[in-house]
Amino acid sequence: MSGQTARRLLCLIFLVLCGGPAYAEELDLELVLLADATGSIDEAEIRFQRKGYADAITDPAVLAAILDNAYGKIAVTYVEWGDYTSQQVVVDWTVIDGPEAAERFAAELMEKPRLAFGRNAIGAALLKGKELIDTNAYTGLRRVIDLSADSANNWNGPPISVAREEVVRAGIVINGLAVLCRHCSGRPVSYDLEARFADEIIGGPGSFVVTADSSETFADAVRKKLILEIAGRTPPGSPETRYAVNR
Repeated sequence: MSGQTARRLLCLIFLVLCGGPAYAEELDLELVLLADATGSIDEAEIRFQRKGYADAITDPAVLAAILDNAYGKIAVTYVEWGDYTSQQVVVDWTVIDGPEAAERFAAELMEKPRLAFGRNAIGAALLKGKELIDTNAYTGLRRVIDLSADSANNWNGPPISVAREEVVRAGIVINGLAVLCRHCSGRPVSYDLEARFADEIIGGPGSFVVTADSSETFADAVRKKLILEIAGRTPPGSPETRYAVNR
């Protein structure tokens, strides 16, 4: 039995045991990309951030990772978050199964105006991600919320700890992108942002945080993170991905 055939058989067994809904499209991964659009992020940074994700989703290495999975397709949605009343879907759930779908996703991502504003409400953003996964029309072998932020503060809305517990209890993994700097000369916060992500935000089996510390490393960090999430792997310990946590 080939490796691909074995993976497909395992997928079918998983779906039977979990009793996935008959109407849902089956695929490898349901992925919510939660991007920071709080007050510390200006319009240029919104565009820069979106460009990083658009470039990553269309990258040949990311597409190869998608096609190498059991079903060869994933479902992705891109959401920008601000305060507890402002979590806005920029690109709705899209099945990525090859270059054409990825290009459509990227084009739509770059077309939309900014919609989210306000001070950090990470707890509310995580719960929005869970809601989007719970109510979509897909059954993924894995379910992941991927949150990017340039701080770990939570000024309003549900506490991060409460939201994280609810998300992880539902079988959803939370990964993080700690953004230390985009267009600045120093760190955006005085504390260890990677450590705060590891201790307070990420959660679930194999959860991890990847760090982007400059405009040059942002797109590469997004690409590496997507490949790890699509492949269901945890990064090796290194300065760039130094926190890998199983909760």
